[in-house]
Amino acid sequence: MQRSRLLPLMAWLLTALMLVGLPTQAQEGPPADGPAYSTLADLLENEASRSQLIGQLRDLAANGQAAAASTVDSATSSAAEAAPSGQQADAASLPRQLAELTSTIASQIGSQLEGLASALGGLFKGTGPGQAFDMAAFTSAALNLGLVIAATIALFFVFRRLARPAFDATSRWSLSGQGMTPVLRLVVAVAIAAVIDVLVVALAYVGGNLLATFAIGESGELSTRASLFLNAFLIIELLKAGVRMLFASRYEGLRLLPITATEASYWNRWLARLIGLVGYGLMVVVPLLNYYLSPALGQGMGTLIMLGAFVYAVGVVLKNRQRLRDGLDAQAAKASMAATRVSLKLFARIWHLLAIAYFLMVLVLTFTRPEDALPFVMLATLQTLAVVGAGMLLSRLLTQTIGRRIHLSEDLKRKLPLLETRLNAYVPNLLRVIRALILIVVVMITAGAWGLFDLGGWYATDLGRGLVAKVISVLVIVTMAMALWVGLASLIEHRLNPETGDGEPTARAQTLLSLFRNALAITIIAMTVMVVLSEIGINIGPLIAGAGVLGLAIGFGAQKLVQDIITGVFIQVENAMNTGDVVTVGGVTGTAERLSIRSVGIRDLSGTYHIVPFSSVDTVSNYMREFAYHVGEYGIAYRESIDEAIECLKEAFEELAASDDHKQNLLAPLEVAGVVALADSSVNIRVRLKTTPGTQWATGRAYNRLVKMHFDAAGIEIPFPHTTLYFGEDKDGSAPAGNVRVLEGRASQRATQTQDASADDAEPLKSDERSIPAVDYRGENDET
Repeated sequence: MQRSRLLPLMAWLLTALMLVGLPTQAQEGPPADGPAYSTLADLLENEASRSQLIGQLRDLAANGQAAAASTVDSATSSAAEAAPSGQQADAASLPRQLAELTSTIASQIGSQLEGLASALGGLFKGTGPGQAFDMAAFTSAALNLGLVIAATIALFFVFRRLARPAFDATSRWSLSGQGMTPVLRLVVAVAIAAVIDVLVVALAYVGGNLLATFAIGESGELSTRASLFLNAFLIIELLKAGVRMLFASRYEGLRLLPITATEASYWNRWLARLIGLVGYGLMVVVPLLNYYLSPALGQGMGTLIMLGAFVYAVGVVLKNRQRLRDGLDAQAAKASMAATRVSLKLFARIWHLLAIAYFLMVLVLTFTRPEDALPFVMLATLQTLAVVGAGMLLSRLLTQTIGRRIHLSEDLKRKLPLLETRLNAYVPNLLRVIRALILIVVVMITAGAWGLFDLGGWYATDLGRGLVAKVISVLVIVTMAMALWVGLASLIEHRLNPETGDGEPTARAQTLLSLFRNALAITIIAMTVMVVLSEIGINIGPLIAGAGVLGLAIGFGAQKLVQDIITGVFIQVENAMNTGDVVTVGGVTGTAERLSIRSVGIRDLSGTYHIVPFSSVDTVSNYMREFAYHVGEYGIAYRESIDEAIECLKEAFEELAASDDHKQNLLAPLEVAGVVALADSSVNIRVRLKTTPGTQWATGRAYNRLVKMHFDAAGIEIPFPHTTLYFGEDKDGSAPAGNVRVLEGRASQRATQTQDASADDAEPLKSDERSIPAVDYRGENDET
């Protein structure tokens, strides 16, 4: 199944209409130019022909009077039947009008076919105009006409062969050229190929005229027969050139429709066959029959050709009904707009009915109103096809533009990293709106072409001009709003970008600019909506007043929300905290990850995310302002020297200051506050380290590690919970001996046995030597 058959069908409709409309000219005989007057003069000079023509005119006059009388009687009886209750004759019902129309068409077709049969019968019987038929003259004329046809077609093929390199070069440029979009390059290439094709047809036409005038027949005179053929050749080959613009089966780069070469060859072959047979039949054969044999024979032949064209058109429609339906369904599945998708699916199911109704209408109008209906239908069809083709071409161009991403330069992307994303989000949507407007314009122009809608008259009214002006104004306003938003948002991103702004932005700048960007978006949207509503004629005064009343009601009903916003504004103005700060807010301590005008999002140490509204915030504790302190209190045993401990603390700080990992975090020398407490089991010494904000915790952990190492090296005891046993004392002040029995655990025994087995050269322990935990038992005056 191919991609699309809609445009081939439209081109086929145009071709069929133009060919079906030709009998109104063909049945009138040769063209009303110089050769036609010469032919009429030749006819009148011949006495036999003149007598036959006079007789035929008298017969036609008699038949016309009888037909007129019959028509009057029929109309009178019809009016009497149609208005039994006193109604007028022109008030007949629609079914009766249709019945009368059908009867008229059938009678006309029957009369023309009857005239064709009579003319053929008279021709074979030797009666009628055939009596004056000169076989020698006919043979000579046919031979000369055949020579003109052969010479003209030969010239056409020669010129086409000479133009083939130009077609090949144009096709290659269309497929692989540079500097244009593919659709625009295809349109330009097809236009160039069309110009070349028209030049080829024109050269062949001029060459045929020259040969027919100076080389064939009487020198210096162009016969009527040759003129008929050459005019038909020019019109038909120009039609075929138009078909080749759509279906270039040999040149992939010159095919305007998105179909395969097989499909293009199919449609090109059938359309060329239809144009050639029907066109030459109506424009050459029928006039010659009118002139040489009988007007009735020519009219009958024209009727047969029209009926054959109708049957052929209906057959082609029914043959391709399912294939075109599948193609339209495939196109509907690819459509990005819901309206386009639904329209294509609906058209896929009824297109064949519309096409058959169109051909039937053209056939009916050909028989009923050939003098004015066919030009109207042809002009409307041409306008419809031109407008629909242009609309589909523009839509395809916009579709390719929508599907292609916008790529900015690397330098611009570095400065404005989100600009490309925004453009790829806004520009395709704007192009979709333009495509929808194109569809609306195409529908309006098409309806105007068929008389269903007076586009010019509608636009001339105040309503039409006002509506068009409003639509254009709304598009301009929305486009300007989008451009303003993209520009200001890009400027904010430029300031936030450390590579292009004023360096690394502060946390406060990041927070305020982010809030400003959100407020800017809300403001632009609100103003755009109000201006658009005002532009389309809606009074926004009551809306603004209603919004004020609604805001007042919300203010009373949502006091917490108002308090959140007001507190948030002051927190931002006072720079109490920014995104990334470690704060304590509402009893929650953690990192501020998100900061809005109403609340703050905090991630605590365990990873829990808290949202704290500003209405519940009484105090903001920020650990990330200018500098920080690590405050450490270290306890030593009472028996240790305080000065020695302080020296160890200073040595630990000096080692920390020399560390590559932490020296950049220290802002001042160690501050020793001294002994701050004599606790129950320790002497507490306080020190303070001034650090950069946010590093106080890591610096404190590193300093604690060094303090422990230096205390251990100096033998300074850091008190820890333990038990002291007191055995009392005698009256003389001596302490009794303590009978202590130490039981060694199984784990210690296993460890001892393993150590003994692994140490070959170690001296075994004596039986009375064992590891006994220290037990402190002391009297008042001595220690044991």
